[in-house]
Amino acid sequence: MMTQQRRSALYYPFHLCHEQTLMRLLHDYSSVHFRDYMALQLTKMSGTTAYADRMGDRHADFVKSGRIVQGYSVSGPLDQKMTAAVNRDLADITWREQFHQALTNDRRFQRGLFELTHGMLIGGALVAGPAAWLRLIEKQRQMQPYSIEMLQRLSGGRLDLHDGYDYEYAFALVKTSAALHYTVRLAIHHDLEAITDSKAHYDLLERMRTRDGLTLQHRWIVREGY
Repeated sequence: MMTQQRRSALYYPFHLCHEQTLMRLLHDYSSVHFRDYMALQLTKMSGTTAYADRMGDRHADFVKSGRIVQGYSVSGPLDQKMTAAVNRDLADITWREQFHQALTNDRRFQRGLFELTHGMLIGGALVAGPAAWLRLIEKQRQMQPYSIEMLQRLSGGRLDLHDGYDYEYAFALVKTSAALHYTVRLAIHHDLEAITDSKAHYDLLERMRTRDGLTLQHRWIVREGY
């Protein structure tokens, strides 16, 4: 415990965490670091929009005391090294299998990528959430080749329903991989311990860590009762 108290934690893969997770992190670590919302720019004309909220908005005292550190930007176009790293994950059979299993079986992992409560816009068509999800978790997608370049091509034109599902699945892959690689980059650069309360993301980052020989401290916090 004393070793952890002298270290600082980087929470991932999201820019916000549950209040109980935050309290546990503040108990174990001298400071907890948070990234800003990740808004990826695929091309000059396509990408996602960032949200301005931060974990410290509700904890100004912790920000002032330095217990919460925030403001790490992970938005914009992916640089050359990040693009290569994401494509490496997308070509990794083991990583892809772990991703697909998490998407199929882990409700929290699903909600972090897709809003399935209402209809989804797939290739210009409004599809009911449950029907869209069944198409997204089709087994063949696990083995289908995807890359950032393919996603960029899909984002550049009008899509039919078939290509629309490919786009949504590929974007989910890229967002997940990029969030994890930003975690690695920030943790190593700032000497932070990467911490998550998502087992699926922990397993995916562990695969990357062992495959690529990454030297970073990594921990999964089990959520119990919340």
